[in-house]
Amino acid sequence: MPQRFLITGAAGFIGFHLSRLCPERGHEVVGYDIVNDYYDPAIKEARLKILSAYPGFTFHRADLTDKEKMFSVFKEAKPEIVVNLAAQAGVRYSLENPSAYVDSNLVGFMNVLEACRYHEVKHLVYASTSSVYGANTHMPFSEHEGVNHPLTLYAATKKANEMMAHTYSHLFRLPTTGLRFFTVYGPWGRPDMALFLFTKNILAGKPLNVFNNGHHRRDFTFVADIVEGVYRTALRPAQPNPAWDSDHPDPATSNAPFRIYNIGNNATVELLDYIKVLETKLGKKAELNLLPLQLGDVPDTFANVDNLIRDTGFKPSTSVETGIGLFVDWYREYYKV
Repeated sequence: MPQRFLITGAAGFIGFHLSRLCPERGHEVVGYDIVNDYYDPAIKEARLKILSAYPGFTFHRADLTDKEKMFSVFKEAKPEIVVNLAAQAGVRYSLENPSAYVDSNLVGFMNVLEACRYHEVKHLVYASTSSVYGANTHMPFSEHEGVNHPLTLYAATKKANEMMAHTYSHLFRLPTTGLRFFTVYGPWGRPDMALFLFTKNILAGKPLNVFNNGHHRRDFTFVADIVEGVYRTALRPAQPNPAWDSDHPDPATSNAPFRIYNIGNNATVELLDYIKVLETKLGKKAELNLLPLQLGDVPDTFANVDNLIRDTGFKPSTSVETGIGLFVDWYREYYKV
């Protein structure tokens, strides 16, 4: 049955794609986004222009930290499902401006939890990140293993979100589902992300800064696969795990209505190989400026998605060849290059 979604971060990369998908499948969407200048707001405005053409899409330009405004939007919209994608993103930026992460990712998320609590929301889904795995090296990363050693404040705030959500699931029986995204890329991506920067520099004949000498391995996940996973989990409110054992607690489930899922491509690609695919799609070689591992970065990520497949019947599977090709097509069309 059609349901009303409230999507925070609707003008953002993933939020934009989800805000298109939901109306296409018959749902109403209430978008909520501050449209800040962390990166060029012009691309956010372009996304919103597309979304405004969808029947059933409405938009509120507001800050997560404005609790009064948020409560008024919830009261008016009466959302059944809330998807919190608004956050201060970026691992490296958290080294420069940590307070931005506290405001958006902690204070803002607290307001989302409170709004859901007081407005009879059926399910809260929220973005977490593969960065929570931090110093873990046992791969593929599983939701059933602990994530107690984050390497950046960004990762720590996302881990905190998972813990905050669990308390609301426990205390108020609010169904919550946290989704750990793995290296999302694709059309309408963020200009501060690697694929966007690499494409821009290759076309301009500028060198690429490639950290860890290009030997990073990442579980690159195409944005359409991410939003399909978000959509499917959103329609399945989290349930208590009847087998949950407090003597041997499973971090991914609970005796409360709480769930954690990885959404990744379940494959790793070395960054140098990723760049080679981009070179092929652009028809132009890159000049590489090879640099050491950067503070806060992890060498590898790799998602175990068995739980996602089991519970939703969906497995992300878009190859980097296909995904990068679609990004390059979009980039050339959007920037006329």
